[in-house]
Amino acid sequence: MEASSWDALRKQARRLEAQLDDQMIAYRKLVSMKSDGSENDIESDIERSLKQLQQVNSQMQTWVSSGGSEVLSHTLTRHMEILQDLTQEFYRLRSSLRVKQQHASLLDLRDFDRAKFDVEEASDSADQALLREQAAISRSTGQLNLPWKMLSCGSFEG
Repeated sequence: MEASSWDALRKQARRLEAQLDDQMIAYRKLVSMKSDGSENDIESDIERSLKQLQQVNSQMQTWVSSGGSEVLSHTLTRHMEILQDLTQEFYRLRSSLRVKQQHASLLDLRDFDRAKFDVEEASDSADQALLREQAAISRSTGQLNLPWKMLSCGSFEG
């Protein structure tokens, strides 16, 4: 392998890293705003870019394994760290977006249910009373179990 192909791989890695930085900035903005369905396109683009960067890093790994210098090994390590950081950030942002979407979905369902409850309020009041009673019993049971837990752990001395 020639030095020029190493240089070409480094340039390609830096170009992909810069492209991923731009994509991540756009994705971060999308995650912070209300979702409009366009996240699938940018997610696909980011995944494609991450895969391309992984392939370039693998090619660089082949170069280093075939007798590259310590400097090349250090450069490869840095590019691999960048890929790992970008991948982790992408998964973190995607997870955050999914949680946000689920939350919004639940709120939409709650609003739908609230409208339904307004229409059927008379029959619902008995159900609501039972739910409140069940919650109160659950809280009381939890409070009663606390001293037993303390006794079993030995942290309560009487």
